[in-house]
Amino acid sequence: MSKVIEIEDSQFKSAVIEENQPVLAYFWAQWCGPCRLVSPSISWIAETYSDRLKVVKLEVDASPESVSQCKVEGVPALRLFKQGEVVKSHEGAIGKDKLKEFVEAVV
Repeated sequence: MSKVIEIEDSQFKSAVIEENQPVLAYFWAQWCGPCRLVSPSISWIAETYSDRLKVVKLEVDASPESVSQCKVEGVPALRLFKQGEVVKSHEGAIGKDKLKEFVEAVV
């Protein structure tokens, strides 16, 4: 079972902004080829850091408000939140090692 939590706009505030622990928000789209390449690494991060990082996944077409709020311009996109604020962001495909570095800077 994946520890990645799928959410939509209506859950964004409670699942991300009001969360006490750091949150990695993964923005993706079904039509996005690079998203399919990144997804296994996102699942790995969710499993590996489950004790200190919450990982949520938002489908961009179904979550336009969150996409706008997080200034997502392309997918896949990552936003790392700490205490309700974006502390790191990345757009485009990312390898497992770089993703690990991206997350470890905050957790």
